[in-house]
Amino acid sequence: MLLRFNLGMPMWEQKFTRINGFAGCFGSITCTLESAGFVFRSVVAGMAMAFLGAVGAAANCPTEVVWLRGDWGKATFSVEIAKTPQERARGLQEREYLPLMAGMLFLFESPGPVAFWMKNTPISLDILFVSETGTVTGIHREAVPFDPTLIRGGNDTIAVLELNGGISDRFGVAEGTEIRHPAFNQDLAAWPCSDGG
Repeated sequence: MLLRFNLGMPMWEQKFTRINGFAGCFGSITCTLESAGFVFRSVVAGMAMAFLGAVGAAANCPTEVVWLRGDWGKATFSVEIAKTPQERARGLQEREYLPLMAGMLFLFESPGPVAFWMKNTPISLDILFVSETGTVTGIHREAVPFDPTLIRGGNDTIAVLELNGGISDRFGVAEGTEIRHPAFNQDLAAWPCSDGG
């Protein structure tokens, strides 16, 4: 959720723009507080300011990035998101190259058992299984390209992060590593977006 202001205008004339499903002025795509017809502009402006705390956290936690931290240190990876059944089924199949600090984050609607395979995948991958707190619960290191054997991730997986094969060992990523991303329930997250550290 991001909120964008036109900072060259007084607060009561700020324009709110819908970004990532958030809309200011109670549902309209673009409006000004002045034209919204609110008599109590200061109340509405105050409400908008209340959103800034949550919005600021979201701005520090964009969907195209994951942060990992553990006893080994911290690392940041750019990610593509796979959240629909079609995107998850396709994954990184037929990709011949993945930038070193890139990956794919698979998101599921609720925690449950998951299994992955390397069919039609020509690059080795580390597959990190993640709980709803954003904690890594298991890692399958250096999955073999084109191997159709199922790789199971446990019964409480809500997300899977695929990275280049060997990168987990390179950084020391292990079970218990925390992942920061806005897709995780921020009330449950071990490393919420509000904690930029």
